[in-house]
Amino acid sequence: MGMKKKMLSATLCAVMVGSLAAPAFTVQAADDTLVYWSMWEATEPQGQVIQEAVDAYTEQTGVKVDLQFKGRTGNREALQPALDGGTQIDIFDEDIDRVNGMYGKYLLDLEDLAKENDYEATANAGLMAACRDAGGGTLKTIPYQPNVFAFFYNKDLFEENGWKVPTTWQEFTTLCDEIKQSGTLPLYLGFKDTWTCLAPWNALAVGLTDSDTCNQVNMGNTTFSDTYGPVAEKMRALLDYAEKNPYAYGYNDACTAFARGESAMYPIGSYAIPQIKSVNPDMNIGSFTFPANDEESDNVLNSGIDLQFSVMKACKNKEAAYEVLKYLYDDETIQIYLDDQGGIACKDGDFAIPETLKDMRPYIENNRMADYQDHHYPSEMSVDAMIQTFLLDTSDNAQEKFLKKFDSDWKRYNRDLIRKVQDYQKEQEDAQ
Repeated sequence: MGMKKKMLSATLCAVMVGSLAAPAFTVQAADDTLVYWSMWEATEPQGQVIQEAVDAYTEQTGVKVDLQFKGRTGNREALQPALDGGTQIDIFDEDIDRVNGMYGKYLLDLEDLAKENDYEATANAGLMAACRDAGGGTLKTIPYQPNVFAFFYNKDLFEENGWKVPTTWQEFTTLCDEIKQSGTLPLYLGFKDTWTCLAPWNALAVGLTDSDTCNQVNMGNTTFSDTYGPVAEKMRALLDYAEKNPYAYGYNDACTAFARGESAMYPIGSYAIPQIKSVNPDMNIGSFTFPANDEESDNVLNSGIDLQFSVMKACKNKEAAYEVLKYLYDDETIQIYLDDQGGIACKDGDFAIPETLKDMRPYIENNRMADYQDHHYPSEMSVDAMIQTFLLDTSDNAQEKFLKKFDSDWKRYNRDLIRKVQDYQKEQEDAQ
C-alpha cells in the first residue's frame, strides 16, 4: 500500500470523523449497501483518495458504501446497458459532458441539496452552470474539483538558466528557442494517448476564440474553419519544441520524462501533478497559463470540472446518498483531497491553493477562467484522434482539410442539437 497511503488513511480517519461528528441529519446503518460507481481507476491517485474518504465515512456512520472503480477507458461502454438494465447504482461520478448528455435522464435533480448546503456559492459560477441540464436547467451533479490546464515548468532549471516565465505568444516562442539552443528539450507532449492532444488544444481554443464558439457555430453565425485557424496553427507550432515523434510516447511517459528533468516544460492539466510527484516527490514545479495571445490581458485560464458527484433517480435510500455527498463536500474533506491532489476547489471557501498553481492565482481569484471547449464536442467525433491525425499530416493543405472535416463532422453528429438551437433562435426573433 505504501507509506503515503497509510499516512493518508490515518489522517482521513482522524480529521474526517472528528470534523463531522454532528452531521445535519443521521442515517441509521442499514442492511442495504449504497453502490458508488466511479469512473476513476482504483490505482490512480484520485481514486485512492476517494476510497479513503468513503472508508472513513463508513467507519463513522456504519453506512456501507460499495465503491466500484470502472475506469475512464474501456468500461464506459458498460455503463449505458447497466443503467438500462436496472443495475443498482446509487452514487456516480463521471465527466461533466457525459453527465449532461448521455446519463442526465437517470440522475436526480440536486437543486434542493445544493441550496440547503450553499453549494451554489462556488469559486467559479460557470462551473455550477456546467452542471445543469442543457434542456431543463436542472442541477444534475455537484462539482467537487476542477482541473486547470497549465504549462508546468521545472523551476530549478528556469532559475539556473535565468529563463523568464512567458506571458505572450512571442515571449513563449522566444523562450522555447532559447531553451532549445541551450541543449534542453523545451516541451514533452506524449501524444501517443490521443486524449493528451486535447490538453493544449483546449487551452488554445479558450484563449483564441470566444467561450461560446460551439454555440455560435450551432446558431449558424460562424464555422470552425473561420474560428479555429489560429488554434490549429499554434497547436502545430508546439511540435517544433517537443520530443522527436511525440506519438510514440504516452501520458505516463511524458509525466516521467518531465519529472526526471528531460524537458523544461510540460503542457497538461493539474491532474498530472500527483503522477509527476510520484516519480520525483521533491521536484520544484511551477505553472503558468497558456500565453496564447499577443497581449497578456487576453489570456484565459482553461479550467473544467474533473470530479463531481451525482445521485441516481433509482436510488432507494436518497437520504443516505445525500449524506455521503455532504460528507465528501465538507470543507475539511475537500482540503484533504486538495492537499493530496494539488488542485483547487469548486466550492467557495478559504481553501489553500497548492504551491504548484500559485503562479496562476490571479486568474483563479479574478475568475479569468473558461471551460474546456471539448466538453461541447460529441464523443462520436473523436476530436482527440482528429487532432493527432492533423498533426501527423505534413501536406501543405493539412490545416484546411482538418478544419473542413471538423465542420462536416460537427454537422453530422450535432444535427438534432443544431436544429433545436436554430428553431429556438427563430422563435425568439419572431416574438420580437
